[in-house]
Amino acid sequence: MTLRVALAGNPNCGKTALFNALTGSRQKVANYPGVTVERKEGSVKTASGLTISVLDLPGTYSLDAHTPDEAIARDVILGKLSTEAPPRILVVVADVTNLERNLGLLLELKSLGKPVVLVLNMMDLAIRRGIDVDVQALSKELGVTVIPTVAVKRTGIPELLQHLEKEFHAPAEEVIVREWKKSSPDDVRARFAEVDRILKKCTRKVGQPEIWTDKIDHVVLHPVYGTTLLLGVLALMFQAIFTWAKIPQEWIQEGLGWLGAAVGTHMPDGALKSLLADGIISGVGAVLVFLPQILLLFLFILFLEDSGYMSRAAFLMDRLMGKVGLNGRAFIPLLSSYACAIPGIMATRTIENKRDRMTTILVAPLTTCSARLPVYSLLIAAFIPNTSVLGFLKLQGLVMLGLYLGGIIAALVMAVIFKKTLFKGAKPQLLMELPTYKWPSLRGITLGLLERSKLFVRRAGTVILSLSVILWFLASYPHAPEGATEPAIRYSYAGKIGGAIEPFLKPLGFDWRISVALIPGFAAREVMVGALATVYAVEAKESETAAALGPILAKNWSLATALSLLVWYILACQCLSTLAVTRRETNSWRWPIFMLVYMTTLAYVASFVTYRLALWAGWG
Repeated sequence: MTLRVALAGNPNCGKTALFNALTGSRQKVANYPGVTVERKEGSVKTASGLTISVLDLPGTYSLDAHTPDEAIARDVILGKLSTEAPPRILVVVADVTNLERNLGLLLELKSLGKPVVLVLNMMDLAIRRGIDVDVQALSKELGVTVIPTVAVKRTGIPELLQHLEKEFHAPAEEVIVREWKKSSPDDVRARFAEVDRILKKCTRKVGQPEIWTDKIDHVVLHPVYGTTLLLGVLALMFQAIFTWAKIPQEWIQEGLGWLGAAVGTHMPDGALKSLLADGIISGVGAVLVFLPQILLLFLFILFLEDSGYMSRAAFLMDRLMGKVGLNGRAFIPLLSSYACAIPGIMATRTIENKRDRMTTILVAPLTTCSARLPVYSLLIAAFIPNTSVLGFLKLQGLVMLGLYLGGIIAALVMAVIFKKTLFKGAKPQLLMELPTYKWPSLRGITLGLLERSKLFVRRAGTVILSLSVILWFLASYPHAPEGATEPAIRYSYAGKIGGAIEPFLKPLGFDWRISVALIPGFAAREVMVGALATVYAVEAKESETAAALGPILAKNWSLATALSLLVWYILACQCLSTLAVTRRETNSWRWPIFMLVYMTTLAYVASFVTYRLALWAGWG
């Protein structure tokens, strides 16, 4: 027995918190067929054994869709997707502190004739703000069941499940689903006039509401104080990536060192031993070392999103975005791209202006994603001393912050160029709803981190493992002829490929080893680290290269080469997945090809200039 329900609601209404409270870890995340809109589905089993399949729809204000996200939500609700059955019950989630906007969607959905239940979320915030809701009167006026909840505390969840179970077992009634048609301006006015009438009858202000949110916004949204706070938050994030992740990274390194030593000691010499030690342990292990740093990055981003600060940051950045022809709404995709350019590009679907959306898509990959983090961390740890600056800041953390800022500066500069050439047009006005401040849900953040951990480990166990094995083979065969004067790896396929590419990249300070590592790094940026580890392991026959790659690079590279490679990684488009999602979002190969060409050209020129300036400074 399975009941299929869908969660619908405005953005920032707590819908995802309710989804997490209902389904816990029983979630599947994928994309809807043919589009890049994320599809989250989970399940929950009631005490009587009923399985409820829960679909978390993208946030929408109306069925009159203006973005791809809203279009998917509309099509699922109306049963227009041929790949899945329509939900039997719609659970409309509403932020009780902002009922006027939320109830407009409820009335529109109710007019379709589908079974609907209203969940009043964030009831604890309503109480603190002095908002009293007569739930029974509201239910009577709307003609639907109303269930108050505090999703992050699981308050009201049993009552919601009990109601859904009751609906499932109730005698089946004939449901006449009316055909949806776009609302006229008169329809919209009438709908919200009805919302005003209902709210006047069912809600009232009691006591003295809290005003601490307004006091916080006076600081957070201030042009000077707010900007300083935002820079401080970003600085803390990058300092933490180095400082807090150090101990778990050392544990992983020690484990890899022990594993490599065990393979070297207990296995006989041969191809299998080399594959395990030089290919798998060195290649995959060199990337796994950076898992703690990547999770810390996601921890900060999830915390900022859950707390309500992310939208404030976008509002604050509207003035800066305006100088490059965009509005503050573009800031969220750019900041999301710090985690990964793919969800960042997907997040541009919330931008209604097509010119702004295209500009944001093209510059989003310039912001530093988590896949670059292993390369940054490796080179910074190997070449930048961790000395104190101003007594409390560390130089390595400041360099990391500088790399991230370099990416966003490059994105803004390119946005100016694109808005003045390819996508001319006036800057659209920013209309943004600021969500309620709330303490992030520990459960929600934990589930988010677990999901990212699974994705990273799965990637390490599939893509990175496969590429590491392929690269090991290319670096190990064919064997060097007898009497060879050069290292054996130079006679391998990898050595020959690297030698062929080296003349093109030599002006940047890159040797054949870097040239070889850049190739699998194009499939996944972080593979660059594992590829270097594999190449040096095969060349030096060292099974512990995964744990000792930094010192090896510091011994074999100049600071000029390291700086040139860092600049290359800020600007180059080394990610097939990013190009693929750009193709799907723009529905054309023209734009991903343009993205690849302009970013590669930009990276080559900037790396060349960096390398020459570093040589001039005596860092060669």
